[in-house]
Amino acid sequence: MNKKFKSILTIFVSILIAGILMFLVSKSLGGDFIEKTVLTAKKADYFWISVAAFFGLGAYWIRAIRWNLLLEPMGYKIKNSNALWALSFGYFLNLGIPRMGEIGRATALQSVEKVPFTNSFGTIVTERIIDLVFMIFFILLALLFNYSTLLSFFDLLGKNEPHEVEKNYTFYYVFIGIIILCGILLYLFRKKLLKLSITKKIFSFLNGIWNGLLSVFKLKQRMKFILLSFGIWICYFFASYLVVFALPETSSIPLQTGFYILAVGTLGMLVPASGGIGAFHLAMMLGFSALYLQYGKSTDEGKEIGYSYAILAHSLQMVLMIIMGLLSVIMLARNKEKI
Repeated sequence: MNKKFKSILTIFVSILIAGILMFLVSKSLGGDFIEKTVLTAKKADYFWISVAAFFGLGAYWIRAIRWNLLLEPMGYKIKNSNALWALSFGYFLNLGIPRMGEIGRATALQSVEKVPFTNSFGTIVTERIIDLVFMIFFILLALLFNYSTLLSFFDLLGKNEPHEVEKNYTFYYVFIGIIILCGILLYLFRKKLLKLSITKKIFSFLNGIWNGLLSVFKLKQRMKFILLSFGIWICYFFASYLVVFALPETSSIPLQTGFYILAVGTLGMLVPASGGIGAFHLAMMLGFSALYLQYGKSTDEGKEIGYSYAILAHSLQMVLMIIMGLLSVIMLARNKEKI
């Protein structure tokens, strides 16, 4: 498949998913989501939005410093500013093509710091694994402080599924059979395959990624790395929690509920919709419905409040990504010329 066509198709699918999800949001709100959006924008307290934005930017900067620590064991000492702009460029790309940002980020760093793509990409994969661990940790905190609410959220999520898919094991048997057959063929023709230039390139690529993955075990400043990792997620926590003070209806939500809000929002952003549009909103609508259910209030009221929160929190994320992304394009181009 042509790479350009594949990219266009990926963008189209991600935008289509976002469009379908926003349609579901509109339908769930009775179709007057534009009016509710305008009303939310008018009554919001932008002081708290600004404070949340400060923590959002803090996460960018801390992540850039942590990335530098992962590259050090491989002999690369990069400027934190270049790491920041490469990171911002990657986030910017994710707005159009979900998960494309990781490739763009590694490519951007190579253009300004001459770090091989495979090595930097390996450290990005390592980051994702570490982020997964911290995401699970914060979900566990959400369970600890909001056990019944989180269970209600998953219950509401399950009830929104139209039907349960029947298990069909035929596909798995065929899939396992193909893997075994490929393994046998690779073993039989291994000597000829190892002589091919494309095989050598693949091994070189995989070796670079492997070195990037191993960098976490060769860290010179492990405690600093751990503290920075916590710092990133603490910034995420406050960037999401402080938004509740921007709305009168949510300003009384306690600190411990912030773990629940972060967990629900993170799960919503995992859906491959363009920029998390629609997915984040639906997650928050269900999340606040479950929260209001625990408060003994109407789930419909919670759904509307969840949408209002999602509009402010998601718009904040998008504005940061766009501003930092556009700045990164300028700064990366300028820094590339200096090399």
